[in-house]
Amino acid sequence: MTAIVQHGYGGVEVVSIGTAAVPVAGPAEVRVRVAAVSPDSGTVHLMTGDPLVVRAVIGLRTPRQPIIGLAFAGVVESVGAQVEGFVVGDRVAGTAPAAFAEYVVAKPAKLARIPDTVSMTDAASLPVSAGTALQAVRDSARVQPGQSVLIIGAGGGVGSFMTQLAAAAGARVTGVASAAKSEFVRSLGAERVIDYRVTPNPADWGLFDVIIDAADGRALHVLRQALAERGTLVIVGADQSGGPLLRGADRQLRAMMLDPWARHRLTAVVQRENCADLATLLDMLAQGTLRAAIDDVAPLDGALALIDRLAHQQVSGKAVIRVSDER
Repeated sequence: MTAIVQHGYGGVEVVSIGTAAVPVAGPAEVRVRVAAVSPDSGTVHLMTGDPLVVRAVIGLRTPRQPIIGLAFAGVVESVGAQVEGFVVGDRVAGTAPAAFAEYVVAKPAKLARIPDTVSMTDAASLPVSAGTALQAVRDSARVQPGQSVLIIGAGGGVGSFMTQLAAAAGARVTGVASAAKSEFVRSLGAERVIDYRVTPNPADWGLFDVIIDAADGRALHVLRQALAERGTLVIVGADQSGGPLLRGADRQLRAMMLDPWARHRLTAVVQRENCADLATLLDMLAQGTLRAAIDDVAPLDGALALIDRLAHQQVSGKAVIRVSDER
């Protein structure tokens, strides 16, 4: 089968379109014929092997799993004997290692059926980025109606979903993004957009009940200047701040360690992949209360250029790679 394979750590030059054996599903797994996949910042981190701590898990010199990617949508092709709830022909979205290929093997607990009115392209954009956004807004930030919420990185993959979800929860949303993404962020439901290049100091942004940071990299005490007296700061993902060992994960750890001693609530989120949250998001797509804000859709032979754009933060919202013509 055709797959996107990784040969080492670095930029897009370490990945290529290659071939691999078709995976075999175990008795508690399903095999899916992949229609579309969606790279995210995690894809880039694993491609670069940065922060260095991830290499202890994925491989010190080269990745143990050569096929990249996690988020996909496709059609169930075979079902293990112990699997219940899925049948051959089901349209599904989910996460699994080695997803950026013509076929992937996945666990049912990380799959959800795609509603008939939702396309494979839109569904593929959800499993990682929208799942992270939902858990950040709902569980970590605990956004409530009427709150003032600041989304840093509002024009990115996770940020575009967080902006929508916070607005849907009844919050008054301000997005931090580049000027080029300003109108895009407003279209997602933000009442106000701050250009971080024009107004770089958080102390000048105003005061917010909740700040969710998916991109910034500023020190916690700097971001807290924009928090209301009992506000909440949520750090999402591993940005490029800090040293090469931990990068932005250092801020996540610092937030959780400082929380018991701070007047503000400080927390972090790392996505927990599960079928219930994914089903919720797919239903929101079907109902029109959430949209897949997709910047670009590329065929498989254009995948490397698309991943490179993502690595250089040139994508507004999400990017999707079409693997097959499945609808």
